[in-house]
Amino acid sequence: MTAGSAGSAGSAGPERAAEPEEFALPRSRRANERLHALVPGGAHTYAKGDDQYPEGLAPVISHGRGAHVWDVDGNRYVEYGSGLRSVSLGHAHPRVTEAVRRQLDRGSNFARPSVVEVEAAERFLATVPTAEMVKFAKNGSDATTAAVRLARAATGRPRVAVCADHPFFSVDDWFIGTTPMSAGVPAATTDLTVAFPYGDLAATEELLARHRDEIACLILEPATHTEPPPGYLAGLRELADRYGCVLVFDEMITGFRWSEAGAQGLYGVVPDLSTFGKALGNGFAVSALAGRRALMERGGLRHSGDRVFLLSTTHGAETHSLAAAMAVQATYVEEGATARLHALGERVAAGVREAAASAGVGDHVVVRGRASNLVFATLDERGRPSQEYRTLFLRRLLAGGVLAPSFVVSAALSDADIAHTVDVVAQACAVYRKALDAGDPTPWLGGRPVKPVFRRQA
Repeated sequence: MTAGSAGSAGSAGPERAAEPEEFALPRSRRANERLHALVPGGAHTYAKGDDQYPEGLAPVISHGRGAHVWDVDGNRYVEYGSGLRSVSLGHAHPRVTEAVRRQLDRGSNFARPSVVEVEAAERFLATVPTAEMVKFAKNGSDATTAAVRLARAATGRPRVAVCADHPFFSVDDWFIGTTPMSAGVPAATTDLTVAFPYGDLAATEELLARHRDEIACLILEPATHTEPPPGYLAGLRELADRYGCVLVFDEMITGFRWSEAGAQGLYGVVPDLSTFGKALGNGFAVSALAGRRALMERGGLRHSGDRVFLLSTTHGAETHSLAAAMAVQATYVEEGATARLHALGERVAAGVREAAASAGVGDHVVVRGRASNLVFATLDERGRPSQEYRTLFLRRLLAGGVLAPSFVVSAALSDADIAHTVDVVAQACAVYRKALDAGDPTPWLGGRPVKPVFRRQA
């Protein structure tokens, strides 16, 4: 029995879930072997690596439509966390793909700026009115690193303070040097990055005082799996002003999922600089650095100070990606996409929690986060995070036709998709209960457990 029908995209899922022992992905396995022979890690993004999935059950995707994807073995899945949260409207969204097609026939890159760059900047700044200027790029790392460089130039200070509770900011040395995968990063670079805890203004002020006149910026996700404590973001704003550093909001995830204008638009605290990506292009490669004119102009031609090499990428303003971004923003505003993401997420969270509680594992399969950005924790007998129990859970979801590294929803989910998801989660939780009663999930793993992305050894 396969995970799902290879038929129409409107199908709700298989009549019954396959047993993991029955569920095999021979074509995906062969494709994964080819990938590992050609691509370090077998994927171009570590979070998509097959080490993040149960052994032998890492599907290689053929195509997607709406909230569904099909693997090369012909199995269909309800997909969550689409494109690492980038495809928030659903795969091949007609409004977005049509905007892209129109631009492709007109050319994608020129020796001078396209008029689309003007239109895209105007649209972005109308959508995120707390920003005064914007510059587009292709990925989030380039945007956050540009923000750090700009903050250092503006303040003349060397150190960067990152939020220790947030998992990722950039592939560049200033951040990667702080992770367990720091090989190749000079210690002198890593030493310039310090960390502060989320939600703790006193600890952040202590850090700023200890490194007085050395910290160029505070960079953090304004919100993640928990809401910011009352007054926290405003308190950071005050600390940044008092200690003369730049406040940077990484809105790669919160942008559009919290509100069309990001977390800054929802919570009413304006950073000096902010970075957007992921949902901005609905899967097309586009990111943005935005912020105060006085800072952003340092990367331009209309100021008298030293020039900052802010962002300059050959493909940063490809017309079809900017057209996708404009279509995404129009869709969010006109169709209330953020509200739909929240409503769908609330239903998924309620269904999963009910299924877990009914199986007696409500304290072990735990859904967390804002409704539009749900993740789940898998906890062992003692309530500790467990990669083994995560492996068990993921195996059952995959065999049931649910691809869910998280429960982050897309706006394309249907009632049938959610009902099917909850049904498969209930079956997974029943097995989870058996493993807890046995005190050992090993018999249900089918191989090695999944592994965290950031680890020192492969």
